[in-house]
Amino acid sequence: LGVGAYVTAIFATRYNIGLGWDFIAVLGIGTVAAGLTAALFGLIAIRATGVYFLMITLALGMCTWGLAYRWNSLTGGDNGLNVLFRPVVGLDLADDLTFFYVVWGFFVLTLSVLYLLVQSPFGRSLEGIRESEPRMRMLGYHTWLHKYLAFVIAGGFGGLSGVLWVHLAGIISPEDIILTTSVDALLMVVLGGPGTLIGGAIGAVVVVFIREYLSTQIGWWQYILGVVYIATILYLPDGLMGIPARLRQRRQPTETEAVPEVASSASS
Repeated sequence: LGVGAYVTAIFATRYNIGLGWDFIAVLGIGTVAAGLTAALFGLIAIRATGVYFLMITLALGMCTWGLAYRWNSLTGGDNGLNVLFRPVVGLDLADDLTFFYVVWGFFVLTLSVLYLLVQSPFGRSLEGIRESEPRMRMLGYHTWLHKYLAFVIAGGFGGLSGVLWVHLAGIISPEDIILTTSVDALLMVVLGGPGTLIGGAIGAVVVVFIREYLSTQIGWWQYILGVVYIATILYLPDGLMGIPARLRQRRQPTETEAVPEVASSASS
């Protein structure tokens, strides 16, 4: 996200690129730049698994923050870069409602592409690696390469979101890519449902609702958010997306208990 946002802001503020139809080119450049960054980071991060993988990726994210903070001549340092105008590409994206629909369209398109990716043989192999990597390795799959490609693809989509984010916020600074940003994204996924496509979006809706709306009504909204996270981890390890499966599990014992009663009545 940080790489895509900074690439977009640098082009717009220093070269006036990306404020017209060339915005389409900037979308591609920001996505590719983020993907290349992920390809570099992936060579380090994919060597680890579990908690160590998480720690390394967060540390690499902090390296990006440090670069943005220190490279004043390019990134503006602590002050960041202000993008004062949104692109005009047949539609005036300066209108908030128009920009909302454009971002919504990108969200639907991205979700569709990722759904097709998950349903493809490559996506099925990733599911197999998630369930049992040693077994997939025994079947002849190059598991490291599969995970590496998934890492790069995720980075590319993160860059795309960064391109859109900087035009939403109108500014990009090191504070936007600090460690808490990565933690927020992680918690959104955990809350919505890890291992699912729509889970992250659901978690984001809940978190943003609590922060942006509930915070205006209740002064201690942080406690509510904390309780939601704790309750999800303790009682819904699969996130909110796991609620339907939990309900089906509760119904099954009732149904199995009803079957012997029907059978005994029929025999008598």
